[in-house]
Amino acid sequence: MSKGPFDSRHPLVGLVDETIRLNSRLRSAFAAARADSALNDSEQMVLNAVVEAEKAPTVAQIGRSMGQARQLVQRAANSLRESGLIEMVDNPDHKRAPLLRATQPGLALKRELDARAEAIAEDLLPAADLETVREATRALRTIRRKLEAQLRAR
Repeated sequence: MSKGPFDSRHPLVGLVDETIRLNSRLRSAFAAARADSALNDSEQMVLNAVVEAEKAPTVAQIGRSMGQARQLVQRAANSLRESGLIEMVDNPDHKRAPLLRATQPGLALKRELDARAEAIAEDLLPAADLETVREATRALRTIRRKLEAQLRAR
């Protein structure tokens, strides 16, 4: 494998560049999955974060985990609530920061979007490459968790 002009930089910088490029490609490839949903990027991000969270998150927690401004997440959460896709419930740990929880319509929409995305994924990537994707996912999750722990410690 030949070396490029930027191979001497810190590996994390290279990962950032590749992640940006991959994100752009994936967003384009999977745009059709949510074409009919009327969700914008921020709303999709928040719905995913709420549905996939181990426990009901707050707006601030989603913002921190996604590297997004709390205000952006709040606007998306308000829109999702107005659409009946999530609800805000009392947070026993914080009076002014409600927990976000998906409603049945929100869960149904997420399942529908995932099914559409699954069909696109099946078409894009042959089954032989699935283990490579799983390994990459595990590696990225590990890196993300380490970065989040470092940022929390600061």
